[in-house]
Parts: sequence; structure tokens; C-alpha cells
Amino acid sequence: MAHSVSPLISVAELSERRQDPTLALFDTSVVLPSPRFDGDYRVESGRAQWCEGHIPRAQHLDLTHDLADTSQSFSFALPPLEELAIRFATQGITPQITPVLYDKTDGFWAARLWWMLRSVGVSARILDGGYSAWQNAEQPIATKNSLPQLDNINRRVRPHATFTLQPQLWCDRQRVLRIADGTEKGTLVCALSKSVFDGTTATRYSRRGHIPHSLNLPARSLLNEQGLYKSVPELRSILQPLLTHKALPLVLYCGGGISAAVVAVALTLVGHFDTTLYDGSLQEWSANPELPLVTNPA
Repeated sequence: MAHSVSPLISVAELSERRQDPTLALFDTSVVLPSPRFDGDYRVESGRAQWCEGHIPRAQHLDLTHDLADTSQSFSFALPPLEELAIRFATQGITPQITPVLYDKTDGFWAARLWWMLRSVGVSARILDGGYSAWQNAEQPIATKNSLPQLDNINRRVRPHATFTLQPQLWCDRQRVLRIADGTEKGTLVCALSKSVFDGTTATRYSRRGHIPHSLNLPARSLLNEQGLYKSVPELRSILQPLLTHKALPLVLYCGGGISAAVVAVALTLVGHFDTTLYDGSLQEWSANPELPLVTNPA
């Protein structure tokens, strides 16, 4: 798969190419409030936010239902890749177009969609800085009523599209357990904040802590104060310890496979591709009391 095009697109470039028929814009926002106490997990679609305001021509992609396997015990569960490709096709997404993804919370949801699309052979791009950067640049905003007929246009099924599935981009609980107990090579990397990693603050998940032998690289450390990805030299400096003397692949996880995708984007920006993402992450892992979790109080 070619890696020549950057995963990121700037507000300036998107503004210039807004009418480009090869680009398709998608708002990927999800609402996930901070936990008030352990196990406080509340999630809902960001469609209502999309209705209030979005980039013109952008449609909403629903990570909570339309693009998730809702039969699983954890949120945002990845459908089988063959099924996922069909679901993308029903949204008008095929390898022949370039989806441009953004959200209203610093690109975390867009990163997740970017990784999902990559795993079916679609090269998407993430709007660097997201909706905030677009607003701050005083670019035009649309509301739901601005584009009454686009829903039908974008949801046409493209049955003849050929997707290239990349199952190696995903990792299951059994493989994580083997890496954690040292029977398989790899390095576990938790993308959550240090306080969640250490277990010193409330968690959305069933139990506090992290998977044994994990390293901690908070996804937020890869973004600047404006929510833009840091420069490639800065990212390389932050990521270098992971890339020099750690066993590969890097196995990324977080709470639900969202923050981990931001780390995956950053690794791609510095040219590292031996990465896999644990889809169930702590939401699945912590729910099983037989699986070990470690807390490191400060």
C-alpha cells in the first residue's frame, strides 16, 4: 500500500480543494463525556452536533452504530473487515475517493476512522486541527438544512468497488495476552493519560490500571495546544524511544481503540508502519476479572 500522501490535510489545502470531486468530507464526531466515577461510561452519536454546524458538504459518519459491531460487549467494536468494506461502500466511500475526516474533539475520532479505512485499503486524510481549526480560520459553516438532498447522494451503494483488506492492522485479546506474558514478540503501548495509566484517577472502564508490561505514551502529548499534530521532527523525538530498542510490532491500545489511533497516525507521519491496534482495549480487557491490570500510584 502506498504511503506517499500525508495522513493530514491542512485547513488551507482543504479550503482550496473544497469543490474537488475526488474528496469526500465526513464529520466523525462522537460524544464521550469525562467519567465522574469508575465505570461511568456514557457515549452517544455526534450527529446532533453535526446538525448544529459542519463543514459544507460534510456528511456525518456514525462510529457508535453504523460502523460498529454492536453485538460485541464493548463500544466501537470493529466489524469483520469484509462487512466493514460493505458498510463504507453504502456511505459512498471506496478506494477511488479520498475521504477527508474531522471531528469536534482534536481529531481523535477522525484518527480512528482513518485507521479503519486504512484497514480496508482506503487512504483517507485527517483535517489537522479539526473543526476548531476550520472555525478559527473563519471558513464557512453549514447546518443540516443547508444541504437537504446530500444524504441520498452519499449513501449510494458502490457494489463493484475493490477493497484491499489489511487484517494485520488489528490485534485481539489473545495476542495481547501472549505479548503481555512474553510468549510473543511485541511492545504494548497505552495511549491514555498518565493518571489513567497509573490508576490514580477515575476511569470509564470496569477496573483501573494498565495491561502488564505496557509503556505509556499519552496521545495528547503528540498534539500542540491548538490540537494540531506536532511537527515531524518533534514527533520523531517523542516516538524515538519506542522505535529504537523496543520489540516490534508496537501494539497500541487505550480505552476503546480511539486515542491509540492518534498514536498510529503519529507513527505513520514519522514513517513507521509496523503497528497494530488492540480493538477491544481496556473496555474489553478490564471487564474480564481474570485478566491482569497493574496500577502504579505516583
